[in-house]
Amino acid sequence: MNLAPLAERMRPQSLEDYQYQEHLIGKYGPIRRMVENGNIASIIFWGPPGTGKTTLAEIIAKESKREYFTLSAISSGVKEVREVIEQAKKQNLFTGKSPILFIDEIHRFNKSQQDSLLQAVEKGWIILIGATTENPSFEVVSALLSRCQVYTLYSLDKQALSNLLHKALSKDSILSSKKIELQEEEALMQYSGGDARKLMNGLELVIQQFEDKETVVINNEAVKKVIQENMALYDKGGEQHYDIISAFIKSIRGSDPNAAVYWLARMLEGGEDIKFIARRLLILASEDIGMANPTALILANNTFQAINVIGNPESRILLSQCAIYLATSPKSNSSYMAINNALSYVKKTGNLPVPLHLRNAPTKLMKDLNYGVDYKYSHDFPGNFIFQEFLPNEVSHQNFYIPGNNTKENKLKDYLNTLWKDKYQF
Repeated sequence: MNLAPLAERMRPQSLEDYQYQEHLIGKYGPIRRMVENGNIASIIFWGPPGTGKTTLAEIIAKESKREYFTLSAISSGVKEVREVIEQAKKQNLFTGKSPILFIDEIHRFNKSQQDSLLQAVEKGWIILIGATTENPSFEVVSALLSRCQVYTLYSLDKQALSNLLHKALSKDSILSSKKIELQEEEALMQYSGGDARKLMNGLELVIQQFEDKETVVINNEAVKKVIQENMALYDKGGEQHYDIISAFIKSIRGSDPNAAVYWLARMLEGGEDIKFIARRLLILASEDIGMANPTALILANNTFQAINVIGNPESRILLSQCAIYLATSPKSNSSYMAINNALSYVKKTGNLPVPLHLRNAPTKLMKDLNYGVDYKYSHDFPGNFIFQEFLPNEVSHQNFYIPGNNTKENKLKDYLNTLWKDKYQF
């Protein structure tokens, strides 16, 4: 009897069997085209857990008939990477095909570990396929990232999960031999959070609890009872990872320091990556506090830098201080709204010409064309200000930055009104 977990038994073995991520493996999807053409590029798969990153890497290797090596960033270092690269180089000489090296959780590799992959990827000794749940723009060094195609995998929708659930019950060699009555599936769907692995694990756990019954009845009540008794309160790789960080951010935005430290404690106790938490605080300091208290961004940045020096467990103190400071700071999203407004206007109006008096004039020809003529140097005037136009005529009175209603920005509003009079009407 196959005693492998249900999630492993149900792992797709081919592109035809892989029934989700249609944008990648559909008729015109880039992964399908790669496999069909035999030209496999180095890839970073980015997406939540249970979306098929590892499975897709295995299928690519199998269908392209390439040697397949795997490393886990949790347990492997530069030594292991170099050993695999040497094996891959020898394999390449025999087959003429670059082997695939799959690295799970590649975001956990530090810079030196990632740098050890560069030459092998550049020379074509290996085809790298990395999997990450974190934004590769932050976690993968730019030199390696530039050599890889980045593809996003999405959480499975309810239809895909339902299809997988029914397929497991009807096709799995073990489950199909049992009497199982699926009355309701909503609780299993909710628990899975778009994660196929969690869905299979949850289904298997429920069935195991009732396997002494002649007929296993699966309904929402049974699922909730079993899941609550057996599952951890925090899964840093699953749905609660996203739910709890959302609650954390919203608590700080809502100026509730008690809720902020509670959700922080939940993440820390669950083993969440402290850099992930600090990065979210850094974004929030600008997006939700911004001009109401510009010091918030400085403190958040210093916190991010400091936890990289301090590490656990003391970093909890720094994160707590930062979270409380941000929660108790006045709030403003004016900077966030200003850049969104400006980007929207740029997309609508296109590349408007820079007014002549603002243009640089390093050559005689440019000076002859009146580049820089009539520009007034602000520091030559009282108060270091002189009224002049800095926008293209088409947007000359457009307000992108609207000061928020808080002590700091109310003072800014008075200052700007004094300078610009009625031009912007703050």
